[in-house]
Amino acid sequence: MSPLRQALADYLAVRRSLGYKLAYPEHLLGQFIAYLEDARAGTVTTAHALGWATLPGGDAWWHAQRLSMARGFAQYLHTIDPAAEVPPAGLIPARAPRATPYLYSAGDITALIAAAGSLRSPLRAATYQTLIGLLTVTGMRVGEAIRLDRADFGPAAGVLTIRDSKFGKSRLVPLHPTTTQAISGYLRLRGRLHPGPSDPAVFISPAGTRLIYCNVHATWRKLVRTSGLQARSPHCRPRPHDLRHSFAVASLLDAYAAGQDGEATLALLSTYLGHANPAHTYWYLSAAPELMTLAGHKLEHHLASRP
Repeated sequence: MSPLRQALADYLAVRRSLGYKLAYPEHLLGQFIAYLEDARAGTVTTAHALGWATLPGGDAWWHAQRLSMARGFAQYLHTIDPAAEVPPAGLIPARAPRATPYLYSAGDITALIAAAGSLRSPLRAATYQTLIGLLTVTGMRVGEAIRLDRADFGPAAGVLTIRDSKFGKSRLVPLHPTTTQAISGYLRLRGRLHPGPSDPAVFISPAGTRLIYCNVHATWRKLVRTSGLQARSPHCRPRPHDLRHSFAVASLLDAYAAGQDGEATLALLSTYLGHANPAHTYWYLSAAPELMTLAGHKLEHHLASRP
């Protein structure tokens, strides 16, 4: 292992000891080290960090993100190698574009599940059909779903255990009986199609290994094309994470339709989704035309009832 790669391994170990997961930064910083090795650079320089960060592909925000990752590693490296240069902060000014949530309709979900059924491998088809269904009815993060182990599924109690998720939080997710039945059915089918997988994951690939985040996104893009879903704008495209937005909006709409207290429902929803701050749940709901319309009607009713 080269000194730079050893330094990267040590850097990641230090940050993970503080609670960071760093799966994606590890992947990108590995590419950065390869870039430095190809350039025969013995350490990090500002010129090399900037050159790697601005490689073709992506926009200014993406280039700034890459440079930020390189800068974090350079700061660590400088403590053990004074020759390492730390790129100045703000060298690539960019503001993160926030995507507009794509709110899936029931028809969209049906189309995606049907598209998943057309995947070549029967196990892959069943895996993605069940994964889409679970994300739809629980609002789980994609990463949470693919990190599930079989031991985290309690069919008798109808509960999933989400362990060490975002911000290091864990929580219990109660399931509707039909969801429990669907997961149990998938596990039985999986056992027949791929008996005795070595990986403890709930959702596995045809090779019997845990699903990988980037592969899920690649398959999702394929399912979106197959199902005929279209982007509503350049910043509103059907992403897996938008199932979480859709779940939050549908939950609050159902609560209002049942005459329940919206504020109380929102507090419960924030806990159920595993948000560290209820403000994050408000963001999920702010982009929903249905809720904005409902809020407008409530305001009109309130104003009309005033003396």
